[in-house]
Amino acid sequence: MRSQSLRACLLALLMGVLPGHLWAAEPISLFDGKTFTGWEGDTAKTWRIEDGSIVGGSLETVVPRNEFLSTVKRYGDFELKVQFKLLGDRKQVNAGVQFRTERIPNHHEVIGYQADIGQGYWGALYDESRRNKVLAQPPAELLAKLVKHDDWNEYTIRCEGPRIRLWLNGTLTVDYTENDPKIPATGIIAVQVHGGAKAKVAYKAITIQELPARNSR
Repeated sequence: MRSQSLRACLLALLMGVLPGHLWAAEPISLFDGKTFTGWEGDTAKTWRIEDGSIVGGSLETVVPRNEFLSTVKRYGDFELKVQFKLLGDRKQVNAGVQFRTERIPNHHEVIGYQADIGQGYWGALYDESRRNKVLAQPPAELLAKLVKHDDWNEYTIRCEGPRIRLWLNGTLTVDYTENDPKIPATGIIAVQVHGGAKAKVAYKAITIQELPARNSR
């Protein structure tokens, strides 16, 4: 008991000395498994909730265009975890998790970083509607060991200032540092279903831990 009291006193003392922005927040859930509270997007035709997951697309009809369901709140430095399952022809289907992203006004597209899912882009960092290219990606031989096709996978996305890291199923696949000072370091988070194929994607267990702000570029 004495040691516990001592630790509590030391913690209280440190919290009194260190400014609040140096303390990371506790992880919170971004999706309650039942409603789209805190999210916005095409919930009339594209996005729905099934078995506690956010689901987009169909295996019966071609998804006509890229669609994104996004958070209302913006985030800067954070660690995001999300589980996902992608179904359909492996040569065609694609999806992704957007972050530090913006919606393009009066358009269905968004602009920002994406943790890519599907085809040859698993575990890769893509720049959606901006530079339109893969910024960093793991070797194919690593992905062959990591990807669980037609099953649940997990991304961990950690953003700290200009540094962005991605883990796919617990293995680091990207460690990227943004060198362009014009690229925003805050934005919304979104999940994507890619157009052009019969594809179905599900997302669940979406949690985020906001991190202390770091000096940007």
